[in-house]
Amino acid sequence: MLLSVAAFSQTVEDDFEGNGTIQAWVGDDCLVDDAFANPLVNTSNASATVLQYNDQGGAYANVRFDIPSNFDLAANANFSLKIYVPSATITGSQPNQVSLKLQDGTLGEPWTTQTEIIKSIALDQWQTVTFDFENDNFINLDAGSPDPIVRDDLNRVLLQVNGENNSDHVIAYIDDFVYDGTITLPEPDPVYDLLVWSDEFDNDGAIDTEKWFHQTLLPNGNSWFNNEVQHYTDRIENSFVEDGKLYIMAKKESFTDQGQTKQYTSARLNSKFAFTYGKVEVRAQLPFGAGTWPAIWMLGKNINENGGFWDDQFGTTGWPACGEIDIMEHWGNNQNYVQSALHTPSSFGGTINHGGLVDEDVSTEFHTYGLVWTPEKMDFSFDGYVFYTYAPDPKDMQNWPFIVDQYLLLNVAMQEPITPNFTESPMIIDYVRIYQEDTNTTMGFHDAIDQGIVFFPNPVKDRLQIRVDEHLVGTKATLYSAIGQRMETFVQRSTLENIDLTPYPAGAYFINFETESDVYSYKLMKL
Repeated sequence: MLLSVAAFSQTVEDDFEGNGTIQAWVGDDCLVDDAFANPLVNTSNASATVLQYNDQGGAYANVRFDIPSNFDLAANANFSLKIYVPSATITGSQPNQVSLKLQDGTLGEPWTTQTEIIKSIALDQWQTVTFDFENDNFINLDAGSPDPIVRDDLNRVLLQVNGENNSDHVIAYIDDFVYDGTITLPEPDPVYDLLVWSDEFDNDGAIDTEKWFHQTLLPNGNSWFNNEVQHYTDRIENSFVEDGKLYIMAKKESFTDQGQTKQYTSARLNSKFAFTYGKVEVRAQLPFGAGTWPAIWMLGKNINENGGFWDDQFGTTGWPACGEIDIMEHWGNNQNYVQSALHTPSSFGGTINHGGLVDEDVSTEFHTYGLVWTPEKMDFSFDGYVFYTYAPDPKDMQNWPFIVDQYLLLNVAMQEPITPNFTESPMIIDYVRIYQEDTNTTMGFHDAIDQGIVFFPNPVKDRLQIRVDEHLVGTKATLYSAIGQRMETFVQRSTLENIDLTPYPAGAYFINFETESDVYSYKLMKL
């Protein structure tokens, strides 16, 4: 279900009276108050509140904000603001000026590629200052930076009064900041909350063959890849369900199959469900012992691997071009470490695309290993904590072959060196769950006011009251930030509800009321 916020273009402005779209002003070496009583109310600026910029001697004092997208200065290159600087607040002999700098806020040192326009100002009066990056003289800190109107990496605005690299004081008041264009908000991440496939392992005995396939055929006729030394079998000794949990048991035993005798056995399961994009959660306890190599992972169902469940019907592509997603790998000779990784044509085998973490009880306690796979990125998590994100940019089939269905694999491999006293150890799985977006209904988006939904006050400082008609009692409502991040979900349990917004920062928000067929959206401002 798409969120209505994804379709909005947003202005970039702030009148400091609760009507702006800028989420937060931040001061560097500078005190900032964005709800300060206007100290000079006159015909040039009759606003009740303004932003106070209080430089108490910070060498690089400034105030700034970020936007959730990037400026397109080729289309709209003008910024304007009102400013008032009382002469009595100034020390030293710095030039009376205000500069507007544009930076890439994603950089560790965002000033290194900044572009800047400096304008002189008069003292003791409100005045409007305009910065035009197409026609004004600008200064690129790095002379090698291109002209700002052809750049697409600028997402931070920084204001600085009376220069930098000094210890002089100045107080300035700023109002009615406006960028003359709009920005298109990035589409929010998909919400994967519809359970589409799972196994809760409720029935003791053999695995559910409606959901799982035992992969046992040696792919090259002699052995498995990666110097694995086990046979994978379809015997209940190596994979079974007991007390609501799946056991994949690696065992030390001599076993002959397909004309090959090996000294270890285990199981390798393929899911009979494949999908593109979604959320995977597997709650598992890992085996003990040097030599054990358990994995929860995925392969493109187009892989042409002999013996795989999907091979006969879809196997057209070799590894790693099919793509491999390792949600969890663990090695018994590195007992407390778990890893997630991606294998693609641009990075495979000893891949550089991986992340991991250390936890001391992965083989004594259950933990949830998760993946959220969107068209833009993959987030890997441990008990809900995202510890690795893979998001190559730009994407192509060399680094992102993940545009086709993938299926899930569960296995415990054995790999030398193996501890001499190893006899058996299982990977125990409590559940496997796969979620995708709920696309069963086509939602229409409507203005909440047209539906008779009343919000007050707006702007709101702490508690928001929401009044609805009787037919909307019981409706789920969700609060989103201006960039589409889900903040809170609640149920309208009566015709009048109070929502505490105190924990959230000032800025623009949206509330969506979701019925079976429609979404009613409302924009509000948090002070």
